[in-house]
Amino acid sequence: MKSLSFLAVLSLLALTIPLALASDSLQDFCVGVNTPANGVFVNGKFCKDPKLATADDFFFAGLHNARPVANAVGSNVTAVNVNNLPGLNTLGISIVRIDYGLNGQNPPHTHPRATEILLVQQGTLLVGFVTSNGDGNRLFTKTLKEGDVFVFPEGLVHFQANIGKSPAVAFAALSSQNPGVVTVANTVFGSVPPINPNVLARAFQLDPKVVTDLQNKFKK
Repeated sequence: MKSLSFLAVLSLLALTIPLALASDSLQDFCVGVNTPANGVFVNGKFCKDPKLATADDFFFAGLHNARPVANAVGSNVTAVNVNNLPGLNTLGISIVRIDYGLNGQNPPHTHPRATEILLVQQGTLLVGFVTSNGDGNRLFTKTLKEGDVFVFPEGLVHFQANIGKSPAVAFAALSSQNPGVVTVANTVFGSVPPINPNVLARAFQLDPKVVTDLQNKFKK
């Protein structure tokens, strides 16, 4: 029986190792296209034939320009990822610019597929992340000024808030071509269809009427 178990483990390893190797990029780059009719290789997205790639596939202009801030949270995130810079496909990296108005914030959120490293270009930000349940939900927080850097580990809830007396700007690199974003308040109170208020009332220890009011605020 022990020899059979050992053989079974070896068999599983033999099956999984080729899959792991296949996930690595097998070419210099893979410029993403939206339909297979325009591509010949598949590696993450459908890939443009490398012979047809141009410099424009790896270029994005205008990230130095300030973005307008006119929403409830007082920030504007400009993402540069595989969806608007197709040359990033399979390269495992992306970047964002974040503009913060006075008292603006990038509210608590997570990136399910990426670690983030943030650099403050202008202003003063209060930033932080919260560890997982198993680590006791500890808060790690810092006040950042121009030139300061802070790291948010993959998948953990984190935030930035402008606590200065002027608008702020930050740039962040993320370890995925498409890191994803899950904003906690929007997800919990703005889901479609809405989560049963009684479920949220018990989870947050609130009156169901308060939950319903919050869901109305985040209704899409």
